[in-house]
Order: sequence, then structure tokens, then C-alpha cells
Amino acid sequence: MFSEVELLRDVAVLAEHLDRNGLVSQRFIMTRLLEDLLKEKANKDLGYFLAVTSLKSIGNGKLQDESGNMFFPVAFKCRTFMPLRGEVLEGVVHHIYRFGVFLQCGPVKYAFLSFRKMPNYSYVPGENPTFVNDQLAKIENGVVVRFFVLGVRWIEKRGEIMKRDFVMLASLEGESLGPISLSGTDEIDL
Repeated sequence: MFSEVELLRDVAVLAEHLDRNGLVSQRFIMTRLLEDLLKEKANKDLGYFLAVTSLKSIGNGKLQDESGNMFFPVAFKCRTFMPLRGEVLEGVVHHIYRFGVFLQCGPVKYAFLSFRKMPNYSYVPGENPTFVNDQLAKIENGVVVRFFVLGVRWIEKRGEIMKRDFVMLASLEGESLGPISLSGTDEIDL
């Protein structure tokens, strides 16, 4: 689900980026905010941060300590995407295995569609494996598939690089679900 949320973040500005008067441009603060959101990528409660849609305010900088670094409180609106159980979404197939396929749906890189949740589809092995149903509809790499979200899980791994992602379980059990475009086309058939 897409939503628009209002957020408040403290943006850090190193002393070396301040001018002689201890000032910094609004543009620089916004650039730092966007870099910080890009690193954070997503959070468990709001989903993925897609875009800053408006800037509400930039407060006065607060000196951190004797280092001279400053923090500026920034209020802004941001568009987010939170995958929810029960939604119908569309994703592009990017890996096919005998036990199912992985779809990418916007920023969600891993939506797993098990072969058990693809009624009347059979696995066809080979150099380019596919799943084919009785009406010869194919699920192969690059195909857009409309699916039902069975479940969503938040994963946060700490380490050298912080990984924050949602993963989903998908199903084709229901009306109007399945492949909606042919491999290689850029448009979705409606």
C-alpha cells in the first residue's frame, strides 16, 4: 500500500561543510537527508521510502559537541510503500526453480510464489525453465505476474552493510491472477 507520511529527522552536517559563519545551504541539508533515507531504505512500521514529496521546515542547527558538527531538524513528507497481507500486486519473474518462482515487486526483491500456490501449472525444466498451465499460459523470466500476498515478513540484518527488506509469500489462487504480459514486452496487458 502506498501512503504519504510526515516525518521528522535530524540531519547531521560535519563541521567541514559549514562556511566561516557556521552556515550551510538548504540544498546541502536536503542532499544529506536524501542520502540518509537511501541508506535507511525502509523501516518496519512505514515500509520503503520512495520519495520526499515536500519539505515542511528545516530548524536551527544544534551544535553536537566541541567537534563543531551540527544537527538540523528537518520536517518533510515522504511517499512510502508497505506490502500488506491480502493485497493484490504485480511483480516481474526473475528466478525460476522447480519449487516455485521469485518475483520482484517494486522495491521488494523477493516475493516467493510456490508451485503449490500455482493451481494447474506444471514445471517445465530446461535451459529456460518455465511453468505452464492447461491454457498454455507461461510463467517465465521477465513475465509480469499478478498475485495475491499471503504473507509479509520484515528482515533486518546487521553487519558491515545493514540490510533492511520485506519478503513476501505469493499465491495465484483467486480470480484474475497469473501472468499478464508476455516476456520481452514493456507494457502490461489490461
